[in-house]
Amino acid sequence: MRFKWSSFGAGLVFFAGMAQMAAAQSTPQRSLLALSKHNHTLAIVDPSNFRVIARLPVGPDPHEVIASSDGTKAYVSIYGGGRYHALSVLDLVAQKALPDIDTGALNGPHGLAFADGKVWFTAEGAKAIARFDPATSTIDWIMGTGQNRTHMLYVTPDVRKIYTTNVSSATVTIMELIALPPMGPPPGFRPPAGEGGPLPGAPQRRIDWNETVIPVGKGDEGFDVSPDGRELWTANAQDGTISIIDLGAKKVVATLDAEIPGSNRLKFTADGKYVLISSLRLGDLFVYDAASHREYKRVPIGHGAAGILIDPLDARAFVACSPDNYVAVVDLKTFEVTGHIDVGGEPDGLAWAIRQ
Repeated sequence: MRFKWSSFGAGLVFFAGMAQMAAAQSTPQRSLLALSKHNHTLAIVDPSNFRVIARLPVGPDPHEVIASSDGTKAYVSIYGGGRYHALSVLDLVAQKALPDIDTGALNGPHGLAFADGKVWFTAEGAKAIARFDPATSTIDWIMGTGQNRTHMLYVTPDVRKIYTTNVSSATVTIMELIALPPMGPPPGFRPPAGEGGPLPGAPQRRIDWNETVIPVGKGDEGFDVSPDGRELWTANAQDGTISIIDLGAKKVVATLDAEIPGSNRLKFTADGKYVLISSLRLGDLFVYDAASHREYKRVPIGHGAAGILIDPLDARAFVACSPDNYVAVVDLKTFEVTGHIDVGGEPDGLAWAIRQ
């Protein structure tokens, strides 16, 4: 069948084509990334106007997202309650999905960090932390925790310290990269006479990871490290408390009876003055004064919340209100909700992508 187009019809086609081209917007240099568990998508959001630029497909049950340091790629943990074994990879510039990373026996990837050009992730089902090198497409490092439900993750920029919460063990693990004394030659070893250069038995420089396990409140999950690096605060979902760890002393120095059941995520503001805690059970965002350890305010945001992302440039926070199917925008000067973003059903993990 053949159609005869009138000039009016041709005009419609032209304008439709122009609209389609206009709809295909490029990824902003600074983008907000937001996961939808229900839709299995990653939304790229322009933080200047809260418009969703693109929605990219990811695997089932996405939980956390992190961007590469150059802002061109995103990595998403495909969790499945500890059953799945994949990281979804997304090209943020071309706005398309790339082949997944199969984590193999490292089941239940969840917490994510990007440091030193590599992707660090927890593997809850394997009770471990691992590292993926995009340059070689290999998992080049694994370290067991020996704890149950190794969940969230923080890696220092110099990659010499790693912090993680172990939900079912009610512990926090601190990993520190340390230098060990060199090993001398084997007993009775005598180098051949007259040979120069390094000998087989010469002392070798050695490094290792030292692990410290610190008991905290029950169901510890969301946590953050203070901007000055001195304290780690973790929210404990089962008993509603907050544990504060002195990272220098490596011990709990305070336990706050916050009464926040179902606490899910905890984040410091960029200036370190306040601590924000979300709860999957309660409809408020809890704000604590970091210096006094006292509750400062409660911000009504919906019927529960998960992921929290701080915007250091515009003094605001983005909170994934999973039951309400939106991301709430909270002004950190007034502590009031100033907007909502529709990124898809059951939003959770949030991250920044800053293209260099």
